[in-house]
Amino acid sequence: MKKLYAIIFLLFSCCSSYGQTARSLFWRSDSLQVQEIASDGPDQYKKVGHHGPAVENSHMALRIYFNDSGAIDLYSKSGRGMELLEYLWYPTYGQRDTLSAGCDEYKVGKTVGFGGIALWDGEKEVKLEATKGRTARVGDTKNGSFAEMIAYGVPYMDDFVDISIRIDMVAKSREAAVTASELSGKKVRFLTGVNFHPGQRVNYNESYISVWGVHPADVSSLPVAVGAGMFYKKKDFPDAEKTDDMVRIISCPCSKVRTRLVAASVKEAELNSAKRFEAYMAR
Repeated sequence: MKKLYAIIFLLFSCCSSYGQTARSLFWRSDSLQVQEIASDGPDQYKKVGHHGPAVENSHMALRIYFNDSGAIDLYSKSGRGMELLEYLWYPTYGQRDTLSAGCDEYKVGKTVGFGGIALWDGEKEVKLEATKGRTARVGDTKNGSFAEMIAYGVPYMDDFVDISIRIDMVAKSREAAVTASELSGKKVRFLTGVNFHPGQRVNYNESYISVWGVHPADVSSLPVAVGAGMFYKKKDFPDAEKTDDMVRIISCPCSKVRTRLVAASVKEAELNSAKRFEAYMAR
């Protein structure tokens, strides 16, 4: 009976807004859910469950990698139920087929992935190299849940800065907010965007980025088309640039900036085609 109560408490403490959002963070060595992991070692990618803090709503799950990349990765979903705590990002193919579980179909590669964060020094990208340690956090808010990664002592422009990446999920929303901050208020230039691969449909203008298609087969042996979109404000990010592997936007000098992410899948009931997804993004 005590074990049953413990499981119920765990599920309740990791979910909010009547089960419409969830968050997850744990060391792989013991699999115990926690709200914070602080480490002097900047790269705990292989030791932390699903490689970093993760957060979910009814449409998607997102994780922030516990390394210098600043990358955000996407778990696509086909239904409306919560899956993060049940599958811990990696459902089996049987669960995908019989239970309509979602899938880890997104390939970040060497980019910041789906709305992840790096810095820009005026000439090149600067990864979030944490020389003074890194902290991951998850928790609940009034309307949902969040996941956060903080890199301390990032070398930047002959200085050191502390950079936070925070994802806020709200119940019953297709969108997730990503807030990037320099914690002491110093002005930096943030780099973000959405990456893509050959064969994918890419659209963008001064307020949104839309990418639709199948990611490389080395991610999944049964790949399906997914959509990844970002809304942003032109006053914060004056120009969008299409590189070889992503649509990249770079902020004006500031201490905080926010974007909104949208995800979709061919397996869902609403935005299940390129046409529908692109219409949503361009609305």
